[in-house]
Amino acid sequence: MALDKSEHLQSVLETHKMAHIDELVTKHKNRRDEIKEALEEKYSGNIYSPFNSGSFGKHTAINIKFDLDVIVPFKKNSFSTLQEMFDDVFEFLEEKYQDIAIIRKQKVSIGVIFNKDSDGDCVNIDVVPGRELSQGDYKESKDLNLYFNEDHWGITKGSYTKTNIQAQIDHIKSKENERKIIRLFKVWKHTNNEKYKSFLFELITIKAFDKTDVSGCLWDKLKGVMEYIKDNVTKEDFTLKDPGNSNNDIIKTLDSWERTWLSDKMANIISRIEENAENIKTYFPINEDYKEDKSTDNSYGIKGSVVTPSIPTNSQRFG
Repeated sequence: MALDKSEHLQSVLETHKMAHIDELVTKHKNRRDEIKEALEEKYSGNIYSPFNSGSFGKHTAINIKFDLDVIVPFKKNSFSTLQEMFDDVFEFLEEKYQDIAIIRKQKVSIGVIFNKDSDGDCVNIDVVPGRELSQGDYKESKDLNLYFNEDHWGITKGSYTKTNIQAQIDHIKSKENERKIIRLFKVWKHTNNEKYKSFLFELITIKAFDKTDVSGCLWDKLKGVMEYIKDNVTKEDFTLKDPGNSNNDIIKTLDSWERTWLSDKMANIISRIEENAENIKTYFPINEDYKEDKSTDNSYGIKGSVVTPSIPTNSQRFG
């Protein structure tokens, strides 16, 4: 009997649910909440309430690679410069956790990677400090300036970029079909060692659903998005505007040859799977650790057992 591609993809989603690693997720959440409380105490009066972001905030996390993100919105008059803000948060976290964690400066975030516990689990929290554009503006606009600690995405170290993380979260809210496809792309990215930004696939998937008729079974939806990428990503006028900053075109993070390569990859994946359905397992494998789990809970909830996720490299972080 030929493999049912949609049934296989559903198994991929089921076996990559965060529901399977409840204990590890709880450890992450406890550390995240601890850090948020420490930051609120340290910077009382100078920040707005820290909030959760990243794949957890967007409900697109998969259980083979994840961390938790905390956004720390500072008031305009809290620091004279963005670099001063970034460095001060780093120094505070380093002083507080240096004996039990590795604290490192990243592109726009500060990574707090806790030492492995008695279960062999490693908890990884990214802290993203940002500052409102003008005094009191954040309450209404939710706009923040982020400091760039490294050269990346065409932005030089020491400069900054405007973003609106709440707008990024709102952009994907209630888009359950899109989130399924985004999670499948994340499985493909991680298991096939692809270096593309997850944020790129998030935006391009949502755009595909908006611009074309992406419908049918799960395989048809995934194929429809891949075809949209194949047909459009190399066009000179193709854009992927960041909902947090319309001046930030995410497609420009790819050189022209990378866009061509991505288009060719999508074409090749579609061709090979259509040629032989078994090939889908190469690109979108089941998480074998949870293959036998036949949970009837289809929500993207939290329950299950423990697995240690990989720690993303700097180039894989933030979106």
